Amino acid sequence: MARIAGVDLPRNKRVVIGLTSIFGIGLSTSKSILGKLGINEDTKVSQLTDDEVNKIRNEISNIKIEGALKSEVQMNIKRLMDTGTYRGKRHRRGLPVRGQRTRTNARTRKGKRKTVAGKKKAAAKK
Repeated sequence: MARIAGVDLPRNKRVVIGLTSIFGIGLSTSKSILGKLGINEDTKVSQLTDDEVNKIRNEISNIKIEGALKSEVQMNIKRLMDTGTYRGKRHRRGLPVRGQRTRTNARTRKGKRKTVAGKKKAAAKK
């Protein structure tokens, strides 16, 4: 099993897709790494030799990934909140940040609906 940057790559997938399981490496970065090293993208992760895995490890060590990248992203969000920008305020309130509508369809950021007290449907009619 190939373990790179503290992540176990899925054995049955192609290398180009398996590398994307590392946070901070997408498809284009994965393709450029494999192209630079001369490794075929169609090779399965289980078929990689130890030498190829070490080459990939050395190449990935030059890229900011996993914990360092996650902490940088969190620091950027904290900076936005501290400076009081519009985006920072949206992060603080847990609302969509990139201009999406919030009257409907913001369930991912806003969470599950909460019932509001005092709203009864025509119970007074008798």
